[in-house]
Amino acid sequence: MAAQEQHYILELPKFDKKVRLLIVVAPYYKDIADNLVAGAKAVAEQAGAEVDLVEVPGALEIPTAIGMASRMADYDGFVALGCIIRGETTHYDTVCNDSSRGLTMLGLSGVAIGNGILTVENRKQAEVRADPADQNKGGGAAAAALHLVALSRKWARRTKGIGFKPQGEEFRIAGDSEGPKTA
Repeated sequence: MAAQEQHYILELPKFDKKVRLLIVVAPYYKDIADNLVAGAKAVAEQAGAEVDLVEVPGALEIPTAIGMASRMADYDGFVALGCIIRGETTHYDTVCNDSSRGLTMLGLSGVAIGNGILTVENRKQAEVRADPADQNKGGGAAAAALHLVALSRKWARRTKGIGFKPQGEEFRIAGDSEGPKTA
């Protein structure tokens, strides 16, 4: 039984410089979303992180909002929160798969995201997982984002070569034979 399992939870990372997190939540199930946000905010506060919050209509919009914010705003990491409860149609599968895929693609491109979008069979499962005093999946998503921010800061200045470096200070410009040949 999962309830009797013992899980190892990493200690929250420590930061020399302030961390800015953006929580993006889909409050379709408002009470569940509120609990997820409360858990995420509490964990972020423990780590000394600053938090902003935005709401989007549904779970499918969460990756889009995070993608936009990662390009257009100044956040170190992101927390994706929402709840998808299985219904009578296959829409559940689409929303679960596509929201998860969108977040995964952003993560693989280097965006630090903690995924706290619940995918459950019924409301009771969602309530237990969202409750900050129980499974606290919102807090877990914030912790995941903080750990990824710590890794990105650890590796920030380490780069590998991405091609060749021409000798000297001149670069040759490709293109038309008329005009400048060097930059």
